[in-house]
Formats: sequence, structure tokens, C-alpha cells
Amino acid sequence: MDLSLLWTIGIIHLVALVSPGPDFAIVVKLASQQCRSVALACAAGISVAILAHTLLSLTGVSLLIQSSHYAYLIVQLVGASYLGWMGIGALKSVLQSLNAKRISHAALAQTTASMTMNNQGFTEAPIENQAIEQQGVNNKTQETATLVLTNQQGFLKGLYTNLLNPKALVFFMTLFSALVTPEVSQSTKLGLVLLLLILSLIWFSFLAIILTKDKIKQQLIRLTPLIDTLVGLLFTSVALAILYQVFSV
Repeated sequence: MDLSLLWTIGIIHLVALVSPGPDFAIVVKLASQQCRSVALACAAGISVAILAHTLLSLTGVSLLIQSSHYAYLIVQLVGASYLGWMGIGALKSVLQSLNAKRISHAALAQTTASMTMNNQGFTEAPIENQAIEQQGVNNKTQETATLVLTNQQGFLKGLYTNLLNPKALVFFMTLFSALVTPEVSQSTKLGLVLLLLILSLIWFSFLAIILTKDKIKQQLIRLTPLIDTLVGLLFTSVALAILYQVFSV
């Protein structure tokens, strides 16, 4: 087993892991808005996708996909569509949250006005009605802000975010094409598969656990609109970059 090769590729992969990108963004988003198990499931999904990319690259399938114009075009279009859908969804949730807060503030202002009128001698019935309406608006705001995901949904979000990203396919294919020669033993290749899987699982699980600690999560919850905005812009930008690459050729 070539330990120096394992060390080299492991370091390169670790640097790529900690660099901000769609994988990092989706873990932060789910960790801030979902329970820890969902965030960990997302981390597992990303790691499985990385395992798939590793196997595809080592077996030469990734090279065949990129070499085929139509196959790679399909990968790019599907990847751009998914990332774009995720980005637009994140931005849409920000707009829905802001709109719900605006309605809530308007209802609160109306309730306050009704209380003022009551103090001046009007009946209490409008206040009770406004209180009921306000409670309904608050419930709607909470429902709009947070859509609870299952562990399976969290896993699939992580899986698709990495697996359908053409840039991930190109990264692994380039990495292995440059460093893994035909002379590399099967034991070393197996070591690479396990190493990249373990590093990915450790890093993203670490993120999921740290970001779901109570004090940190409370801060992240307050920053939910900002996080969704950044995630939405990042995913949309990556999708547009992929589409630009497709149609500029």
C-alpha cells in the first residue's frame, strides 16, 4: 500500500472538504433549521455521494461520462437543474418568511389599535377576535419558517447535492487521473476509497454536531434568513455557472 499517495490525496480531499461550497452550505442550512439527526443524515448522504464519485473515478466511469458529449451534457443539465431548484427554494423561503412576518406585524398593529379603542370605551369583542387572528398568523409564520424533514429526506438532500454536482465529478476524475497511475495496487485503491469516505463522514458529521449544539443553534436560528439567502445565492450561482459552461461551448 502506497502510504505517501494516501497521505497526498487525503490532504487534498480534506482541503476541498473544508472549503465553502454546496456541501458545506446544505449541512449548515439543515443544522440550523432541523434536528441533529437530520443534519447527520445529510452528512451521511454527502459521504455516500463522495464514495460513489470515488468509485466512478477509480473505475474509469467518470472519464467515460466526461468523454461522451451527450452523457456529460445530461449530467450538467440535471445537476444545474437540481442546484438551481435548491437555490430558488431557499430564496423563496426567505421571501415567505419575510411576508409572514410582515402580516404578523400588521396583525399586531391592528390588535394594538383595537386595545386602544377598547380603553376609550368600545367593546372587548374585537380584541378577542384580533387575538385569535394574531395567534393564527403566528402559527402560520412558524409553519412557513420551518418545514420539518425526516432523516431520509435529510440523507437524500446531502446525497443529491454532491452526487448531482458536475464540479464534484470533474474534481474527483481530475484528482485520480493525475495521481492514481495504472501501477497503483488494488490495496492502495481500496485504502483511498475508505480514506475519503471516512474523512468526509468525520468532517460533515463534526459540522452537524457542532452546529446543532444549543447555544450555537440558537444563534443560527436568528440568522436563518441570512443563511437561506446565502445558500440560495450560492446554489443558484453554481447552477448558472454550470449552465454558462454548457451553452458557451
